[in-house]
Amino acid sequence: MGLLDGKRLLITGVLTDASLAFAVARLAQEEGAEIVLSGAGRALSLTRRTARKLPHEAEVLEIDVTSPEQLAAAGATLADRWDRLDGLLHAIGFAPPDCLGSGMFAADWDDVSVALNISTYSLKALVDAFLPLLSAAGRDGGASVVGLDFDASVAWPVYDWMGVAKAALESLSRYLAKELGPRGIRVNLVAAGPVRTMAAKSIPGFSAFEDTWAARAPLGWDVHDAAVDAKGCVALFSDLFPMTTGEIVHVDGGVHAVGGSA
Repeated sequence: MGLLDGKRLLITGVLTDASLAFAVARLAQEEGAEIVLSGAGRALSLTRRTARKLPHEAEVLEIDVTSPEQLAAAGATLADRWDRLDGLLHAIGFAPPDCLGSGMFAADWDDVSVALNISTYSLKALVDAFLPLLSAAGRDGGASVVGLDFDASVAWPVYDWMGVAKAALESLSRYLAKELGPRGIRVNLVAAGPVRTMAAKSIPGFSAFEDTWAARAPLGWDVHDAAVDAKGCVALFSDLFPMTTGEIVHVDGGVHAVGGSA
């Protein structure tokens, strides 16, 4: 018997089989969940190809989180298929080049607003699009929204405006937890240590995290092991944490607890 037997999940953010979201999707299926993926724009075909690498090929919905029309259409499409949505993984983040690795004064508001819209506001937009299905699961034992995070309690090298977007994501998750709790919907984040993914490679200087993390982590750290983060997400999707919401679960080898800088 799997931890997620009978549960239905929407997993965003799957690009390649090196994505953190792919590791979550694979483990969720192995634990008994039925899943649907989402992709957007030019990356949609990549998501569809990657969906075939799962233990069971998953359907892919087109969802550009900046498009209210696509969000509404995806909500309606999934409602035609499912009567509830037990879990939603938010694994979406993007910042224009000037927002990363160039300090805080290189990017103008147009670029910063893109980073905040896609990396932060999209959590609210996704939840809103699927709120009827999440609420149905909430009435029937509980629903779980999980977001992927990178600890925003400190200022990191090179992370710049993405760090600000993640800090806003952490705050937003708490406000959503407060508002959605009465509907039986939990909202939590998993603050992952650095994993060598396509998204990580797009951040200039990200190797500064990779090269030092294992030495600083009390439990050690493997930048090639996305499975540890997937386990944290699956645990939060399961029924093992029925009274946990508004929380940030650190899956980082313990670096957040011991301080120091990358």
